[in-house]
Amino acid sequence: MKILQIIDSLEAGGSEKMAVNYANGLANIITFSGLVVTRKEGILKSEVNLNVNYLFLNKKKRIDLRAVAKLLKYCKTNKIDYLHAHSSSYFLAILVKLLYFRIKIIWHDHYGLSEFLNSRKYANLKVASSFFYGIIAVNQNLKIWSESKLFCGNVIYLGNFISDSQNEFKETYLNGIEGNKIVCIANLRQQKNHFLLLEVASKIVMRFPDWSFHIVGKNFEDSYSKQIFKKINDLNLNKNVFIYGSKSDIKHCIDQSEIAILTSNSEGLPVSLLEYGLHKKPVVVTNVGEIFNVIKNEINGFIVAKNDVDLFFNKLVLLIENKDLRKKLGDSLYKTIIENYSENIILNKYCNWITASK
Repeated sequence: MKILQIIDSLEAGGSEKMAVNYANGLANIITFSGLVVTRKEGILKSEVNLNVNYLFLNKKKRIDLRAVAKLLKYCKTNKIDYLHAHSSSYFLAILVKLLYFRIKIIWHDHYGLSEFLNSRKYANLKVASSFFYGIIAVNQNLKIWSESKLFCGNVIYLGNFISDSQNEFKETYLNGIEGNKIVCIANLRQQKNHFLLLEVASKIVMRFPDWSFHIVGKNFEDSYSKQIFKKINDLNLNKNVFIYGSKSDIKHCIDQSEIAILTSNSEGLPVSLLEYGLHKKPVVVTNVGEIFNVIKNEINGFIVAKNDVDLFFNKLVLLIENKDLRKKLGDSLYKTIIENYSENIILNKYCNWITASK
């Protein structure tokens, strides 16, 4: 079986991370595993393993005939069976299929606004789905949506997974006092709701002035990010809230923290949550997307309603004040991740699904 992952960029993000994880993991169990980046390379390129066949197309426009020809030649030369297209990269996959009909397209839906599917625009996607061999949804809401809205009937829910096999160079060192750090791995996007984080941080700092919050994720330098920096100034949090931008040493950032959080309004299944668990960090997270299937409240973490500042604050206080509780919840979350969201478990389901669908 020969499978080629397609992703538009390798900038830090959940879909990009999963494209790399699939390519790396499959390289150990199938005949050929490749990764094609269509538009822009980025910080995640360093995580692509050497046994993955890698191709960068440097696509310049929506219909780039040079990029199509390059990918078509690559697929024919390597006799690719499946194009596994992540998010919006399905359009290029379809152009290749029209010229090389034997190839099968798997579309991976990483849509991050799964709480707001009623407002999702999908006219083009619906037409495109008639070319899909199968669809992978990262949560059950997306699976149900694809089954009811799109033309492809072969839909499966596969949770994201995390791998601890990748090496990374430690270069990011978090500010603040050692042992008093709270980390949030989340790009500066509206659905990540950093304003909830800042409201909670303001209350925490009043009670625990030695504790600090550390946001790691891409700054798009748009109106949303500008509002975040303004809010930090308005709340006088400059000495307690730090923003680092995109980083390649995410695991090192997590390791430096005592507690990990997510304050999102909407999610699929956040890769950052899996990374928190793999590093045995106690978490406080909002109840959105597929998070409730991972976090069992008070058993392997705390899960609260989105936008509930007071409850989020209270759960953080419990973790700050109780080191034993932090260890207990962190160990329990680690067990959950290893047993349900490890590379081997998800990739076995993936390969079995493809085989059964033939």
